[in-house]
Amino acid sequence: MTDKVRVGDKAPDFTLPSQNGDNLNFRDLIGKKEIVLYFYPKDFTRGCTKEACAFRDNFETFTRKGAEVIGISSDSVGIHHQFASIHKLPFTLLADEEGKVRRLFGVTSTLGMIPGRATYVIDRSGIVRHIHNSQFRSTSHVDKAIAVLDIIWKENARTNSD
Repeated sequence: MTDKVRVGDKAPDFTLPSQNGDNLNFRDLIGKKEIVLYFYPKDFTRGCTKEACAFRDNFETFTRKGAEVIGISSDSVGIHHQFASIHKLPFTLLADEEGKVRRLFGVTSTLGMIPGRATYVIDRSGIVRHIHNSQFRSTSHVDKAIAVLDIIWKENARTNSD
């Protein structure tokens, strides 16, 4: 059992397969972009579909803010591929079939049986800047992530102008 990742912590490293079957090494993303990493319960469920489509519909906003969106659930690579194709998701979905990364981040279950829904905004240096947990308000994750990216964007602009 690991401690829960908190704001201010360095995000843990991991490697998982994407919906295309290739492995994504989290450490390879550090230093390149902000990362919006969201954990969700299951592909093709109502709330998870709404959440994924909300990230899709705001994908250009995330891109303009220099962020990469990545979704993680325990679904298989094949199910992720179908889900991404059907809903035209322009971002990466990762298959955490054994729940290792979910446990690594400390994402808890709801009622002890429904995998938790949590979004982590991670800055370019790999530090967790924000965590949003809301099992039943699935689309709130997008708005919260964008607001945090706005803060990071302003901080970076201020730092670069000094």
